Order: sequence, then structure tokens, then C-alpha cells
Amino acid sequence: MFLPWFLLIICLNGERLAKPERGKMRVHKISNVNKALDFIASKGVKLVSIGAEEIVDGNVKMTLGMIWTIILRFAIQDISVEETSAKEGLLLWCQRKTAPYKNVNIQNFHISWKDGLGFCALIHRHRPELIDYGKLRKDDPLTNLNTAFDVAEKYLDIPKMLDAEDIVGTARPDEKAIMTYVSSFYHAFSGAQKAETAANRICKVLAVNQENEQLMEDYEKLASDLLEWIRRTIPWLENRAPENTMQAMQQKLEDFRDYRRLHKPPKVQEKCQLEINFNTLQTKLRLSNRPAFMPSEGKMVSDINNAWGGLEQAEKGYEEWLLNEIRRLERLDHLAEKFRQKASIHESWTDGKEAMLQQKDYETATLSEIKALLKKHEAFESDLAAHQDRVEQIAAIAQELNELDYYDSPSVNARCQKICDQWDNLGALTQKRREALERTEKLLETIDQLYLEYAKRAAPFNNWMEGAMEDLQDTFIVHTIEEIQGLTTAHEQFKATLPDADKERQAILGIHNEVSKIVQTYHVNMAGTNPYTTITPHEINGKWEHVRQLVPRRDQALMEEHARQQQNERLRKQFGAQANVIGPWIQTKMEEIGRISIEMHGTLEDQLNHLRQYEKSIVNYKPKIDQLEGDHQLIQEALIFDNKHTNYTMEHIRVGWEQLLTTIARTINEVENQILTRDAKGISQEQMNEFRASFNHFDRDHSGTLGPEEFKACLISLGYDIGNDAQKKTGMMDCEDFRACLISMGYNMGEAEFARIMSIVDPNRLGVVTFQAFIDFMSRETADTDTADQVMASFKILAGDKNYITVDELRRELPPDQAEYCIARMAPYTGRDAVPGALDYMSFSTALYGESDL
Repeated sequence: MFLPWFLLIICLNGERLAKPERGKMRVHKISNVNKALDFIASKGVKLVSIGAEEIVDGNVKMTLGMIWTIILRFAIQDISVEETSAKEGLLLWCQRKTAPYKNVNIQNFHISWKDGLGFCALIHRHRPELIDYGKLRKDDPLTNLNTAFDVAEKYLDIPKMLDAEDIVGTARPDEKAIMTYVSSFYHAFSGAQKAETAANRICKVLAVNQENEQLMEDYEKLASDLLEWIRRTIPWLENRAPENTMQAMQQKLEDFRDYRRLHKPPKVQEKCQLEINFNTLQTKLRLSNRPAFMPSEGKMVSDINNAWGGLEQAEKGYEEWLLNEIRRLERLDHLAEKFRQKASIHESWTDGKEAMLQQKDYETATLSEIKALLKKHEAFESDLAAHQDRVEQIAAIAQELNELDYYDSPSVNARCQKICDQWDNLGALTQKRREALERTEKLLETIDQLYLEYAKRAAPFNNWMEGAMEDLQDTFIVHTIEEIQGLTTAHEQFKATLPDADKERQAILGIHNEVSKIVQTYHVNMAGTNPYTTITPHEINGKWEHVRQLVPRRDQALMEEHARQQQNERLRKQFGAQANVIGPWIQTKMEEIGRISIEMHGTLEDQLNHLRQYEKSIVNYKPKIDQLEGDHQLIQEALIFDNKHTNYTMEHIRVGWEQLLTTIARTINEVENQILTRDAKGISQEQMNEFRASFNHFDRDHSGTLGPEEFKACLISLGYDIGNDAQKKTGMMDCEDFRACLISMGYNMGEAEFARIMSIVDPNRLGVVTFQAFIDFMSRETADTDTADQVMASFKILAGDKNYITVDELRRELPPDQAEYCIARMAPYTGRDAVPGALDYMSFSTALYGESDL
């Protein structure tokens, strides 16, 4: 396009100008050529070592050099790709355009073009309808070159500057000639470069949207899974239906321990990760000038927290309920065993008593026999009265079992009722027999006082021995050293009474021996039995021997229980020693993390590395937590319910540990988001430090947040003027402006403007501003972002300045996945100039930035 103009200048050498006389002809030619050279120089072309005389005299080398310089200036020099030189830029442009084509490898401006495929590829890339590239062959360079040259001349207005035969027949085609011709293609397709730039911008915007949509899908899935787990777990924790056996309740406790140690901790991490992912996504959306992400209904972070709170509320008290149930069942088993022992003893005693009371032996007895029967009955009544206490104890135990909801209460109640009915019947029969004996008492005067005394003393002594045997065989439940020591003391006191009891036994046996002597002396026919009691000396001696055997057994049982309580005390001390170290350690780490998050030491990367090292040291502490869990399990298995050696429970340690892991993870995420914000918004480390210093200065309670008044003061300290629109755009003021602002406002910012800012930094109206929200606001006020108008303008370039774009244009200009992304989401274009298949890129562009719906 510049060559015809240059040829016109060369003609100024005088051949086509008015011809003066021969002597003057050379002077005029030189004058004409100098005018042409001056014009060329005015266009910025530097001509070195060449003058009008060389051209007029026909110096071919000088003339051709000047021609190349002009071509380089007007056809090539203005080509620039990625800030390279003209030649490198043109070569890079050719390589990019021909990269997808088979058998094309452009490395230079000479032999890379000999087969003609490079020229054909350039044309096909921009005008695919002009050449059927698939039918070209690498071994037919003449056809390829002629096809490219003819099409370029006919359809692209590119003059046919080269000859195909010369290129094929030359080992190394002229580089300058090839470059000159290729530059014509560059200028012909320069409009496509503009479209490529626009396509790159669209690809970048679409890539951001695709990435954000994937993050949204990941959040939705993780939130759904976590909510489903919570939904399934809460009914299990809220189930307070007790089991009937100790084994079943122990299994429930073991299941709960597995839940707290194995099942819940991963869910705590998932919940923490969900919040981190949500914060990261929101940061990316803000940085890309997109609207905030709103999860599906019921899946907000607050919804997750509420559901989690419901889980912990259901979990609260569940372990305590399990332990209370185990304690209740243990108490029930003890009471049931005690009931069975007392009932068996009583039933053994009452066996045959009803038949005895119903005998009519007094009707045929002698007077002495009647008196004996009467005394015997009095002894029985004494024995009956002595058993009254045991019957009341049996009834009381049965009542307690009922009140504690013992699972086998029906059988207990039936047995107790049978005993009570039998007892009432015994009382009635006793009264009836006494009345019968008293009616005949006047007829019976003789009585054996010794037998009576024996019976009266033997019955209480026998009852005492039965009570002693019952107490010595009684099971016991203790939970402390003090309790077992109390039982041991009581047992020692009982053993101290044995000598006196032995004396009583000897006295009772002495009475029986005296009776035997009297019987033998006076030949009394007593049939060898005591008519007043069934308790024989042999029975007394047998029970006494049994009592003596039970005493050392009781000693052994108390010693074993004392050893068990000592072991329990060691477990308490062991757990307490560890808990008293781990509890303060967790609290100290929480405080240190709080200090790290508000202090400034080095760059954000330094802080991030420091926090990650800190996190690693915390994770390495996990084995101590696991060891404490093991000790806690031993304590529970030993049924230890209190520990005076520490104020820390396992639940306190668990909650503190989970809060520590969550806090360090959130703190790391905050620094990562600050780095992301800094890099995306171009904030320098000095600015970030200034923001942090101002924030920390007004965060006097070290809570990591600012109240509205603290936030307003922080903005003023950074020179942010709410009342001045011009200054508000930059977000900064110099000292004089700041001083004037403070004076004009009286240290009080405009309420309307401050309310607008608070709605940005505190959208949930919690009344506090976090450091991340503060950084987001400051970066948004000071940094440039891409806009919907920019994306719309890019699509307009791809569409050839039309108000719509077609499917073919999208697929030609954009990568396949992003082209299909746009096609699937763009609405049909309905303007008057619409064609079939036209798509509306304007509404799509605004939808990308939340200004309309996709």
C-alpha cells in the first residue's frame, strides 16, 4: 500500500519532469530527488550514507537499501506483538496464527515459507471460506504458493509481489522480500488482532465465573453432606430410652465414646473447612467484582452453625445421662440381689410355720404339754416379732425397685406380695392359736422354766446370728477410699462384739445342758426336744461356726475393694496431672494465636509461614490428647464419677482442642485471604502494614473486630473523608486536607455516608467490622476492577461491531469450553436487526457482574 507512493517519488529523478538543457538536467534531477528525500525524512525515516547524487547516478545498492528502509518504516516497523521488535513481533504473530495447522512450522522469513503452507494457513485462519486447507499437500509447493498468491490478490487486495517459481527454485528465498509480503497479510488481518484481544479478555472473565461456579457447587455438596450427617445424628443423641441391663448401657457409652473420638472430629474439620471455603469464595467474588454468593435456602454458614448448635445441644448431657443410667442399673442390681437374699432367708424361716400354727396338738395334750405348747408359742411370737423388721425391709426394697423402674419389677412385686400375704396369714394364725392355748391354759400348770429360758435366749441369739450372716454376705458399692474405710471400721467394730456373743452362746448351751441333767435326774419324758423352740444347740453351733467362717471372707472382700479404690485414686491423680497441664496449654495457645493475628512481624507470607509452623506444633500435640482420652476411658470403665484432683473434665479438653484447631485454621485462612486481596488489588506490603497498624490501634480489646465508632476513627486516621466526594474516590487525603476535614466535620463523619459504608463492611448488621471486611473495603475504594461495560465492548469487537453475536463467531474466537459456556447461557437476541441464531451478549455481560440474571 506504500510502494506506489514511493515509486512516484523515485520518478522525481527527472525522467518524468520537464527536461531542461543537458547541462542543467543533472542539477534539476538532484533537486527533485532531494525534495523526495526531505519528505521521507519528515516521516521519521533515517537515511544513512545515501544522498540524491547516488540515486541520480543509478547506484543500485544504495537505491535498494533506501527502498528497504522505507518498506521497513511504513510496512513493518509499526508491527508490535508483546512489546517485541518489528521483525520478532511479526514472526511471533505468524507462529501464533499458524500453530494449530499440520505441517506448518514458522521459524524464519526464508525457508519456512517455501512449501506455501504458511501463506495458506494465514489466509485459512482468518478467512476459512477462501481456501480448503485439508486438500493441500506439503509435496506440492507450487500449487500451494500460487493458490495463496492468487487468493490474496483477488480477495484480500494484496498485490502479487512474489513469484512462486522463484521461491521454489531458490535454496534460501530472500528474507526481506518474504517479510515485506507477509507484512501485507498482517496489515490485511490487523482487525483480527483486535478481535483476539477482545476474546482474551472474555476468556479471562469466563474462566473466573467457571471457577467460582465450581466452588459454589463444592460448597453446596459439602453443606448438604454435613447437614445430612447432623440430621441423622441428633435423633440418636436425643434418644434417652434406658436399657434394662448394665451390658446394654455400657455398649451405649462405648458407642458415644466412638462418636466423640472417631466420628465427630472429622465433621468438626469439615465444618471449619466449609467456613474457610465460603470465606475464600466470597473474597474471590469481591476481587472479581462479582455479587456475593448466596447458598441454597437452609445452607448458609449461619444455617450450618445453627444445625451444629442443635447437635451440641442434643449432645449436651447425653454422656452424663448414660453414666447416671449405669449408676442406676448398678444400684438396681444391688437392690435386687439384696431383695432376693432377704426374701430367701425369710421364706426359709416361714417354711412350715403355717402348718405348725394350724396343728391341733393341744386338744389331746397333757397339762404340762399344753403349758409347753403355750410357752413354745410365746417363743414363736417373739421370733415372729423379730422377723417383722426383715419383712418391712423386704417391702421397702421392693418399693425402691419400683421407684427406680426396675425392669423385673413384676416378679419382685409378686414375690413381695406373696411374702406380705403369708406374713399377714402367719399373724392371723398366731393370734388364733394363742387364743386356743389361752382357753386351755388354766388346765395346764406345769412348765419347764429352763426350756422356756433357753427358748427366749436362743431365739434372739439365733436371729442375731442370722442377721450377722446376712450382713457378712451383703454386697456393697463404694466409690471412694473414705467409703471403704468406713465399711472396714464397721466390720472391725462387729468383730469386737464376737467374744461377748460367744459368752452368750455358752450360756444358752449351758441352759440346754441343765435341762438335760434335770430330765435325766427326774426321768422326765420330754421326748428329747424342747417344746418351746425348734432351735437346737446343734443349729446354734452350726450357725456360729458359719459366722466365724464368714468373718475372714468379709475381711478379704474389704481388702480387695480397698485395693480397687486405691487403683481408682491413682487413675484420678494420673488424669488430673495431665488435664492440669493440657487445659492451661490449650488456653495459652488460644491467647498466643490471638496475639499473632493482630501483631505485624514481617510480610504476610512471613506471618502465614509462622502460623503454619504454629499449626504444625499444635497438631504434633495431638498424641497427648489421645493419651488423656485413654486415661479418661479407664476412669469411665472403672465407674469413677468424680475427681477432686482437677477442675478439667474430658469434655472441657475436647471442646478446647476443637476450638484451638478451628481458630488456627481460620487465622491462616484470614492471612491467605489478605494475601489474595493484596495481590489482586495491587496493595503494597507497606499499605497492608499501615492498614493493620491502624486497625490494631483502635482494636483496644484485642477482639479482632471494631465497633462502628472505632471503625469510623480508623477511617479518619487513614485520611478517608466521608463528606468529600472527590477525596472519597481515592480514599486518601494529604495532611492539610485531613486537618480541614476534621475541622469541618468536628470529628463527626456524615451519618448517611457512614451508614452506606457500614452496610458494605457489616452486611449482616452484627455491629462489628472484621479486619478482612476492612481490607476488602479499602482495596475496593482504591483499586480498579474489570466491569460489565468492558466485557460488553470486547464481545462487540468479536461480533464485528454488531449488537448480537453468532454461535460460529463464538466458536471461532473462543476456546471450545468457554465458547460452549457462553452458548449455553446467552439469551436469543430479539432486536430488529436480529438474524436466525443471533445471541444477546449484552444481557450476558451484565449478568456476569450480578446486574441481571443468567
